[in-house]
Amino acid sequence: MTTGLELEKQVCFALYSATRAVTQLYRPVLDALGLTYPQYLVMLVLWERGPVTVKQLGEALELDSGTLSPLLRRLAAHGHVRRERSTSDQRSVLIHVTDTGAALRTRATSVPRRIAGATGMELVELEALRQNLTRLTEAVSARTLTPEEEEPT
Repeated sequence: MTTGLELEKQVCFALYSATRAVTQLYRPVLDALGLTYPQYLVMLVLWERGPVTVKQLGEALELDSGTLSPLLRRLAAHGHVRRERSTSDQRSVLIHVTDTGAALRTRATSVPRRIAGATGMELVELEALRQNLTRLTEAVSARTLTPEEEEPT
């Protein structure tokens, strides 16, 4: 008898397992660059958008400043980013990519291709998956369930 509580039927577990597996796939590739996965995500935003405030970076990555600050400190210690107070608003800190961080971008250009190839999936499948995950994130981010809500029929 199935109850719907079987582990293999849970979307949350499939997402959790996929996240762990993909993050593990990135590890050796990013180790060669001297980056952790979260640091790589920070660098992706900076390479794409140029100097941004810590707040903008947090919004882009959906991270709070308590999580982001240690990441930025480590990236700065490795010479990849530079932090400076905004001249227009002393409360804001701008994050800039350094020359070392910009050089890292060149070395990182093969990362997406290598990861995509390692999945064994076609690019069109990966893009469809990305789009579906984005839709799922948007849908669940806009909702909260209360204990009183009825189950769907």
